Amino acid sequence: MRVLITGAAGFLGSHLSDRFIAEGHAVIGMDNLITGNMDNIAHLMGHERFRFLKQDVSNYIYVPGPLDAVLHFASPASPNDYLEHPIPTLKVGSLGTHNTLGLAKAKGARYLLASTSEVYGDPQINPQPETYWGHVNPIGPRGVYDEAKRFAEAMTLAYQRYHGLETRIVRIFNTYGPRMRLHDGRVVPNFIYQALTNQPITVYGDGSRTRSFQYYSDLVEGIYRLLHSDEKLPVNIGNPAEMTILQFAEAVKEISRSDSEIVFIQPKDDRITDDPKVRRPDITKARQVLGWEPKVNLTDGLTETVAYFRGRV
Repeated sequence: MRVLITGAAGFLGSHLSDRFIAEGHAVIGMDNLITGNMDNIAHLMGHERFRFLKQDVSNYIYVPGPLDAVLHFASPASPNDYLEHPIPTLKVGSLGTHNTLGLAKAKGARYLLASTSEVYGDPQINPQPETYWGHVNPIGPRGVYDEAKRFAEAMTLAYQRYHGLETRIVRIFNTYGPRMRLHDGRVVPNFIYQALTNQPITVYGDGSRTRSFQYYSDLVEGIYRLLHSDEKLPVNIGNPAEMTILQFAEAVKEISRSDSEIVFIQPKDDRITDDPKVRRPDITKARQVLGWEPKVNLTDGLTETVAYFRGRV
């Protein structure tokens, strides 16, 4: 296959690029580097089956030659990023999705959209199945990300229904691992950085909010299977092992062998406005249609991730 991966210099895009190269495919990586990092794909530069294009997918894009698949992973993904870049976030979810769908249609390529558990908003049911429509504040500060992804899903399904385009949608739940940015504001790098530098580990609120953390390799496996499956509607890919943020902070502290104190704070900005109180995927569908479930436990995944960050603090 010859595939285009947008957001290829990002955390997930770079690992996906690795997987497709390892499987013998040719990869065109595209990124405008607003949050991506060339260090993530430096090892691929010069590879005979990898080519990088610095380009903003929110503008017109042109890719010469045939394509078998387009995987749209370009987007700011952490609250810090999309609060700092609200309009580019909306544009990459709308214009970027439209442009990449148009490219896939022109090339006769299969299309895979990276959506998110954030389409469920602050959910009123737990766990969240794909049939749940969500509970989202469209005009809150997080709405620029939530609604961009919800619109992207609607656009993707419209191309499937109206143009007959082969499309796939993955709803990604909290994922962590090497190549995350140290200061991107998400809970995993935040806690690890604080633990490794013996700073207080800062937990927002009382630590009772829940998340479900999956290691990047499990996600990549799920995405690869989804692309090659016949499933045309969204599929949750995440780890159903739910834990509180306080429990996660304690796990990070233990695995990093840190003396950091865990403290509770109340941010004075928009970072936790409309922040989901619970988050847990129902992965029944992934198990049934993809034969997929996560394999990497939290201890093993965090051990690898802490080791990665230890060399970068």
